[in-house]
Amino acid sequence: MIISASRRTDIPNYYADWFYNRIKKGYVLVRNPFNMHQVSKVSLTPDAVDCIVFWTKNPAGMIERLDEIKEYQYYFQFTLNAYGQDIEPGLPPDREHLIRTFTTLSDRIGPDRLIWRYDPILLSDKYSINYHLHHFEETARKLEGYTEKCIISFMDLYRKIANNVKNLGLSTLTEQNKAKIAEGFSKVSGEFGLKLETCAEDIDLSYYGINHGKCIDLRLIEKLTGCKLNVGEDKGQRPECGCVESIDIGMYNTCPSGCRYCYANYSIKTVQRNYQCHNPDCALLCGTIANEDRVTKRSVKSFKASCR
Repeated sequence: MIISASRRTDIPNYYADWFYNRIKKGYVLVRNPFNMHQVSKVSLTPDAVDCIVFWTKNPAGMIERLDEIKEYQYYFQFTLNAYGQDIEPGLPPDREHLIRTFTTLSDRIGPDRLIWRYDPILLSDKYSINYHLHHFEETARKLEGYTEKCIISFMDLYRKIANNVKNLGLSTLTEQNKAKIAEGFSKVSGEFGLKLETCAEDIDLSYYGINHGKCIDLRLIEKLTGCKLNVGEDKGQRPECGCVESIDIGMYNTCPSGCRYCYANYSIKTVQRNYQCHNPDCALLCGTIANEDRVTKRSVKSFKASCR
């Protein structure tokens, strides 16, 4: 089993204590996002978990306690963009602080287990193509030697985030725009020894040496574990997604960062209500089990087929 922590919220940033508590207890409760009264009990024991994939914009709160997951294989995807607080209002305004967090984490776990995400890319008068090219190069220079790969994506205008972005003056991302960004990013990544991949994009950028990526990456997980894994593609993701199957232990509408482009948050009031209901000692990320909830133990097992 591969654990995703999480596409739905920033667990390392806001719920690190809860996560470490769940590791100690050996299980977690997860609500079905499509039927909130269906709750799965998911084992988190080392024999069942092949790898944990963390998604975050600020993992500072996890770094000093990484010894508590030394029995697990894991890697981090760290989103480090160049936006201001008009786009990412809940993040520290000092980007240098986040870069230092990135390099500190890399020193602790190694550059092969820390992936830089520069996504999603959006365009406006303020955040122009030249703006992205400049800041991507600036950040890549500072991260040189601290990561081996960068994943990029272009913003999708989901209906549920329409209200969040309506006042940002966004420009349309054309195929020509994407190609120009890809060309510039490719030159930078070559200079600083970065492998560049896209996340869930249907556009073919292979001409620029940019391949379709897999955020839940079977090849990387097999490298980390030293084992071949018998696991299929994640059928719950978009067709362009190349990720393998995982279990996400997060919850939508629980991330206080408030990033305007985020598909996982579409109601600020709901986020605030959920966050107030968070208890780091509870098995659920937010809230408690109610009488009408049905808790079912999810059947999980290791995907390992053979090990070196």
